[in-house]
Amino acid sequence: MYLENINSPADVKKLSYKELNDLGSEIRTSLLQKLSEHGGHFGPNFGMVEATIALHYVFNSPKDKIVFDVSHQSYVHKMLTGRKDAFLYPERYDDVSGYTEPQESEHDFFVIGHTSTSVSLASGLAKGRDLTGGDENIIAVIGDGSLSGGEAFEGLDYAAELGTNLIIIVNDNQMSIAENHGGLYRNLQELRESNGECECNFFKAMGLDYTYVADGNNIEALVAAFSTVKDIQHPVVVHINTVKGKGYKPAELDKEAYHWRTPFDVETGKPKVDYGNGENYADITARYLLKKMREDRRVVGITSGTPTVMGFTPERRKEAGKQFVDVGIAEEHAVALASGIAANGGKPVYGVYSTFIQRAYDQLSQDLCINNNPAVLLVFWGSLSAMNDVTHLCFFDIPLISNIPNIVYLAPTCKEEYLAMLEWSMRQNEHPVAIRVPATEVTGCHETVDTDYSELNRYKVVRRGSKVAVVALGSFFGLGESVTAMLKEKADIDATLINPRYITGVDEPLMEELKAGHQLVVTLEDGVLDGGFGEKITRYYGAADMKVLNYGARKEFTDRFDVQELLRANRLTDEQIVEDILSIVH
Repeated sequence: MYLENINSPADVKKLSYKELNDLGSEIRTSLLQKLSEHGGHFGPNFGMVEATIALHYVFNSPKDKIVFDVSHQSYVHKMLTGRKDAFLYPERYDDVSGYTEPQESEHDFFVIGHTSTSVSLASGLAKGRDLTGGDENIIAVIGDGSLSGGEAFEGLDYAAELGTNLIIIVNDNQMSIAENHGGLYRNLQELRESNGECECNFFKAMGLDYTYVADGNNIEALVAAFSTVKDIQHPVVVHINTVKGKGYKPAELDKEAYHWRTPFDVETGKPKVDYGNGENYADITARYLLKKMREDRRVVGITSGTPTVMGFTPERRKEAGKQFVDVGIAEEHAVALASGIAANGGKPVYGVYSTFIQRAYDQLSQDLCINNNPAVLLVFWGSLSAMNDVTHLCFFDIPLISNIPNIVYLAPTCKEEYLAMLEWSMRQNEHPVAIRVPATEVTGCHETVDTDYSELNRYKVVRRGSKVAVVALGSFFGLGESVTAMLKEKADIDATLINPRYITGVDEPLMEELKAGHQLVVTLEDGVLDGGFGEKITRYYGAADMKVLNYGARKEFTDRFDVQELLRANRLTDEQIVEDILSIVH
């Protein structure tokens, strides 16, 4: 077995072409074994096996620096740079992250998990090299739809002016997470069909040199191409045509489903864990929007490369037709597009994961909120218990969105409240509205919900009590119920329980009302505390005698954390919260 003896790229360079191909087969076998048991990014890594082997055969990492865009296709790179055990032995599977990580290896240069970044980062490395008199090769790898992101365009636009060594590997597998979208990809198709020789060439138009590799899964062809550009003294694009998911037939046939996988049975391709057919908020959203689309031609759903975030499977995208728009991986454009649609009479609904909305902060502020256009944003997975890779944390959206003027950020607690807020947000024309979609299992409300949210910042008192008021936001409403029940059980305190609903403002009349008969207000939010919801309440009571406890997470980057441990570390269990309350209220 060759893979067991690969401890660094130097070992790759010793192999013949036949041995390199055998190594590729072993890598795919090991990847299939690990990913079927552990889950992870499947298709991107299977498609990059030969290219990664060729990169390490030709270049001299870590002196030559390879920057992987998104870095979700860096598994093979890790296997060839001293981390193979994390892919060979189950007990070592968690030794490495799913992305490049400089703390793991000198062969990694950035922690990267968001898209369209590699060309800009590599340009910076190249400029730094030139400033310090270095002579290493700088290689940027970009693909999986990442070219559609604005930062990729900006990086390519700058690269030509750099005028020195910069090698850009464009991994063209004809896919993003779902299918590619955008005029750029039509040109990539023309380049593939003309063997890289068509007159229209996006990369040459940007001022870049260009070469094409028709079979990007052929090690010999890749080695030849990479050897030609090694040590080149101007920026060049090497466009390689690859097959996403290559080597595992189900992944080749269903590239979207196999972009990222939970553990699955290798023989059948079926998930090992049956998640059941219960409702989820993505499916609820898709069914609601499809109904609205049939009723009103002005309604349009928008995604930035992740259509299933709001339940739009290929079949549903086909049903929606032109009333569903995938802008590719381009969150900034998605927000501005939604603002423009709303300004011209349309009813746009943009669905996005919490971790990705931060990419569009300027567009939220400038293009949308300053203009006060009534677009609707659905923020999914905003929670401490969502994705836990340091690059994909989903708990910074509350301070990011709620502190921009004009926008109304809502936090429903259950299915009925979510649908009521969504219906109102599409009906009203006064504000841009964002909804923090519950990051919990779908639950029904215990009582009727309001249908009109036009009177802003009016909280809902679910149960009136005394001494303690618990203001439990969105996904943490269930925690609030548990805390109030425990206060009754342990100290016979009938606490007031409040569903605030609005993240973006304070219900001042209610806060004043609480001063009578309450010693303590407790806020609970499923996100980072700094700049968040609870601090608004604390600030309101600053000059008053009311004591306030804010519960949420510390401002920090955490990586691959255990959710329960994170909650305990931030005193976010019901027992810890009640303990803190009883230390104040007697």
